[in-house]
Parts: sequence; C-alpha cells; structure tokens
Amino acid sequence: MAKTTLRTLFGATLLALATLVQAQEPRVVAITQIVEHPALDAVYQGIKDELAERGFKEGDNLEVMHESAQGNSAIASQIARKFVGASPDVIVAIATPSAQTVAAAARNTPVIFSAVTDPLGAKLVSSLEAPGANITGVSDMLPIDKHLDMLQRVMPDAKRIGTVYNPGEANAVSLVELLEERLAARGLELVKGAATKTSEVLGAARSLVGKADAIYLTTDNTVISAAEAVISVGERAGIPVFAADTATVERGAVAALGFDYYDHGRQTGVMVARVLNGEKPGDMGVETMEKLDLFVNPAAAERMGITLSDDVIGDAEQVIDSAK
Repeated sequence: MAKTTLRTLFGATLLALATLVQAQEPRVVAITQIVEHPALDAVYQGIKDELAERGFKEGDNLEVMHESAQGNSAIASQIARKFVGASPDVIVAIATPSAQTVAAAARNTPVIFSAVTDPLGAKLVSSLEAPGANITGVSDMLPIDKHLDMLQRVMPDAKRIGTVYNPGEANAVSLVELLEERLAARGLELVKGAATKTSEVLGAARSLVGKADAIYLTTDNTVISAAEAVISVGERAGIPVFAADTATVERGAVAALGFDYYDHGRQTGVMVARVLNGEKPGDMGVETMEKLDLFVNPAAAERMGITLSDDVIGDAEQVIDSAK
C-alpha cells in the first residue's frame, strides 16, 4: 500500500512538473509581411506592442517569428509553408497577398490577417460577421468617398483622377474598381497606370502626365513601396499626389485622410491575444478601423503647383513640414 501511494505521489509530482514546464514554454506567433514599407512596418510594431501590453512579451513568454516576402508572391508562399510546418500557436498575415498564401497553406493553424482591404473579395472569409473557419482579422477597407471629398475640397476643378495600381494584387483591383465607380458617380474620370512590380511604378506614373489633374494612391502594396517615384513625377509635372495612408504624406504626398497603421496593428494584436487565450478565429468577426485623421504637407503641395487653404491646414491632425 505504501509503495502504491509512493508511486502515485511520484507520478503526480512528475505530472505537475510537466504541466509547469509546459506552462513556462513561450507561445509562438509567426508573422508574415508581404513587403516592408512604413505603413506595414507600423502594423507589425503595433501587434508586438499590444501583445506585450496584454502579457505576451517577446523574449519572456512569447517567441515571434517574422519574415518579409519583399514584395514577391512566390517568397510569400514559401514563408507560409514554412510557418505552417513550424506549428506556431497563431500565424499573422500582414496585407492581402500574404494572407492569401497563408490561408491556402494553413488548414488547422489559427490565422489572423491585418491590413487586408477586401477579405470577401480576396476569398479569405465567406462572412465578415461569422468567418466560421480558422481565419479572421482586421480590414483596412478605405473610405473612398471621404477621400474623394478631401481631394475635391483641395482641388474642386479636378476632373481626371489618375492612379497607379498592381493588377495582380487582389486588394488593389478591388479598390480601383470601387474608385472608378465612385468617381463616375461624381462625373469624374479615372485614368489608370498599371505596375506589376515596384520597378514599373515610375513608368506607370509617367503615363499619367498630361492625362490626370491629380493622382490618388490607394493602399496598393506594390505602389506604396515605391511612392517616392510617383511623388517625383507629381513634382516635375505639377500633378498633386494624394494618398490613402497618412505615412505617405511624410514621404511627400499633398494630403491623406486615413487611420494610423500602428493603431491598426494594435487592434490586430488584440485579436491575436484573444486566440492565444483560447478563442477561435472563426468565432471572431472581421473588424475595421473607424477613426480617420487628416494629414497635410503644405510644402509638398507648393512643389506640385497648388496651395492648401488655411481651413484645410487648420482641420489637419498633423501638418508635415517636408520643405526641400
């Protein structure tokens, strides 16, 4: 009887120790990012900061795997397969191309996407309210009408709006279709320049010279990675460049009405923490950002041939000084 009790106690002790060791093992979050540019980098940082605030600290009880595909969809697919094979607790996919590759590779691993414009159009989820599978996340669908209100406030006489986009990127196509529809409703024309890779952005922007009164850039990852190329064309040709994300204003765009991608990352981090705490992505509805801020760059406007009014500057959350 004593030996049996001893064995029982010994077994219980081993079980307790094993449970303790398991509890101390860090959780693993794998983050794949289609390309590095200020907006998506801010998302990545926001995710990590939110996780830390919620008790998941890198180097302590959290291991973070992070890789960028450098804008290459084939590399994005390789990263997705690698991460699925590593069996992390959750995979985070930043931007639509990365989310699509992860969704194709991960059947059982929880997935949270971030900075995905149209989750339905990208076929990531079948329902925004109840995704029902292993994937959900935060969408950065743009308030196109509000952006056009801003552009027309600054340039009321603009009739032809140019944009550069990657026809091979699902989110970019969705936005351009929406943009064309909204412009037509206002009696305005959309002029498109296609760029399938960053090296083609300059040529696509140059194709708009003489055809567009203003240029509006969406959150197309290919184009935003090379936004300076579009801005340089705008400055030389006197075509004001407007943007959908505020980080591009610091790089030389005239203005943008958007949300902070760092906050977008923080909101994504909340969803990641919920998964780490046991919730299932399929039970979590897709979220969006609501707060919008106006960023303006008066010096950039002057370089592109226009002057921002005092009331526009006065309404801005942030006025960027990028005089050259």
